[in-house]
Parts: sequence; structure tokens; C-alpha cells
Amino acid sequence: MHLGISLDGYFEGPDADISWHRVDDELHTFFNQLLAESSAFLEGRVTYELMEAFWPDADQGPDVEPAVAEFAAIWRRMPKVVYSRTLDAPGPNATLVRDVVPEEVRALQAQPGGDMVVGGPALAEAFRRHDLIDEYRIFVTPVLLGHGRRLFEEGPPADLRLVETRVFGNGVVMLRYEVER
Repeated sequence: MHLGISLDGYFEGPDADISWHRVDDELHTFFNQLLAESSAFLEGRVTYELMEAFWPDADQGPDVEPAVAEFAAIWRRMPKVVYSRTLDAPGPNATLVRDVVPEEVRALQAQPGGDMVVGGPALAEAFRRHDLIDEYRIFVTPVLLGHGRRLFEEGPPADLRLVETRVFGNGVVMLRYEVER
């Protein structure tokens, strides 16, 4: 799982506000390096539609920053699995799946290639309930929102082992945990 939160644990602020995330060039370049090695993006409908609305042609403008252009290319080529009961048809290079079926996800995990990245809080919660997340990459932004939507609302307890930390120049801290089973 790869997601950002506020210091007080919110994925998004009121009215689905995510403008407080601090993704500068250093952090974006780091994301690109991590995500380019993935084998697939697994996303819920809301996250997928947000990403698909921007990234397919985000590198087309004349003043596009290099990290943005690089991720646009990663987005287009990366296979995506979209979990949704309401989406009719996803865009290019995306497969629609209606429900999280643990056996199907484990079969995907067993295939060769890089890590699959789970994005979106609702999907991450479903994966967590089924014990399908092996690693959490949490990017903590140094802001206090006070209210909004928490990343971890429900789900079973999980024992985690901290395996890496990284501090970025903008104050964001990555905490990488492996699930202990």
C-alpha cells in the first residue's frame, strides 16, 4: 500500500480536499522510482478516476516538469486493476474487477514481476480485511487537518515492523512497514 496522510492520520480533508499534500520535485521523483518498478496499480474507482482524469496526457503541455512527464508515461504503460461495482468500462491498460476476491489477488501476487501497489483508502481497507497487504508505505505530510477522512477507519489489528524511514526536504516522512505474520 502506498498512500499519504496528514500527521493526524487523515487521507483527505473536508470535501475530499487533498490540496495539502506536499508533492514537490524530490518527492515526485522518489515516487516515480518506486512506482516504475511495480507490476500493476490496484485502485478503487474513486482513486482510478481521479488519476485517469489527469495522468494520461499530463505530459502534453509545454511547461511540464520532468517528474510529472515521467509519471505520465509510467501511468500510461502500467497495467491497472480497478475495483468497482459501478464503473462501466475503465480506460486503456486497465482491467475492471467487481469485488476483492482473496484467491484472485493471491494469484496475481504469485505472478512474476515487481510489487503491485494498492492505492485508495477504501480499497486498502478491503485488502487489509483480507490480509492481502504485505507492506505499507505511508507518506506523512507535516500538517494537522483536525478532521476529514482517516486512512485507517476499520479493520483487524496488524503487527508491523518498521523497515525504512526517509525524510524529504519538504518535511514529508516516509514510513515503510512490513506486515509480520
